[in-house]
Amino acid sequence: MLTLTVMPGAFAICRLAPDAPLPSWAAAGRFFSITRTSEDLSVDCADGDAPAGVKAEKGWRALKVEGPLELSAVGIIASLAAPLAAERISVFVVSTFDTDYLLVRYESLESAAAALARAGHRIRT
Repeated sequence: MLTLTVMPGAFAICRLAPDAPLPSWAAAGRFFSITRTSEDLSVDCADGDAPAGVKAEKGWRALKVEGPLELSAVGIIASLAAPLAAERISVFVVSTFDTDYLLVRYESLESAAAALARAGHRIRT
């Protein structure tokens, strides 16, 4: 059983060109993630921090897996993603050294929390 906490606020998942400079707005909030690959520069941030003109999917809510989790732990994401997939709930995962965050669409938050609770996980709001 894992404990997940619903984080306040809504989040955006943004896509920039792979060679774009790191934008100053990306690190404005208390929760953000920046990943560069050869395909894109992804910025995950608070909805309000994503400026107009940037390709962004807004309206995501975040559930934080209470940690810290050991990097050697196996099956953490699978135990969370499987019940959501069974309910046809899309999930975007952000991982850090200490824990994982599940982002689900704003309108799916209640259904996601219920599915995770049925799977044996504890949800804190």
